[in-house]
Amino acid sequence: MLKKFVNEWVLPTIIAALAVVFIRSFLFGPFRVHGLSMYPTLYGEEFVMVNLCVYKFKKPSYGDIVVFHTSEERDFIKRVIGVEGDRIRIENQKVYRNGKELFEPYITQPTIGPSREVIVPKDEIYVLGDNRTNSKDSRLIGTVKLQDVVGRAEFVFFPFSRLKILSCSNCNSY
Repeated sequence: MLKKFVNEWVLPTIIAALAVVFIRSFLFGPFRVHGLSMYPTLYGEEFVMVNLCVYKFKKPSYGDIVVFHTSEERDFIKRVIGVEGDRIRIENQKVYRNGKELFEPYITQPTIGPSREVIVPKDEIYVLGDNRTNSKDSRLIGTVKLQDVVGRAEFVFFPFSRLKILSCSNCNSY
């Protein structure tokens, strides 16, 4: 009787718990979005699932929505606009990468920022929030070191009414 109980309940429960710990620690983790810096892509207070291992095999790409550590003791979520070697310039309320204006259908307000060119250093990325008038991003905090990137936001999973995949595969600018 005890052996049957262990084989049917205890062992599967232990295996399931270990699987959850492994997945949560190494593959995927939840992240709560605070504020409106990524509006209208994210409305704030959503929970997104972050792929924790994708950047162990490749570097962030244009359009990826990444979560990264900051010196403010909290993580930020922003969109990748530039990668190492890119020249990023904000001029006349538009963003230029390597001299070409970006097509950014996900933003609703013009981009305001200093009219200077930034060259993204090696092993760093340039990130901007989608809500350009209300975002603390590379215009203020500078470029982000790849070692500070936690992972890529893959999808919104809560609230259920906002359930969606976060990708920019249909953005012509990338």
